[in-house]
Amino acid sequence: MQSNTGPPRASGASRLPQRFAWGAFALFLAAFAVFESQKYGLPTTAAALAFFVLPDLVRLAGARPAGPLHQVVNRVWIPLAVLVGYTVGPIVWPPLFTAGLGWLTRIALDRTLGRRPQAQPDRQDPAF
Repeated sequence: MQSNTGPPRASGASRLPQRFAWGAFALFLAAFAVFESQKYGLPTTAAALAFFVLPDLVRLAGARPAGPLHQVVNRVWIPLAVLVGYTVGPIVWPPLFTAGLGWLTRIALDRTLGRRPQAQPDRQDPAF
């Protein structure tokens, strides 16, 4: 017997506004990253591009889609914390900020395309 304790998953049609919002957010973040890269030069561009491909690099390194490392690089809160921390903190190093922008842009793009991190597989009773 399997119990469903989480909220029900939305269907594809009901996710359309959510995917549209993620797409608009991805466009905004990409434009902001290009602006910052143009303003501060090559190191910021390299940082943004490196962190944009970070989820792919983790996958190519052999991390399982349901594994903890794959889950970490696909969570919104980590690059968002980098951006907020940079904004309010004492550190002044623009590549750090554009790295957060690139990483968050990638996550927003994945969510726009309907790719979300997979949940950990539930442990099932071997009798069933």
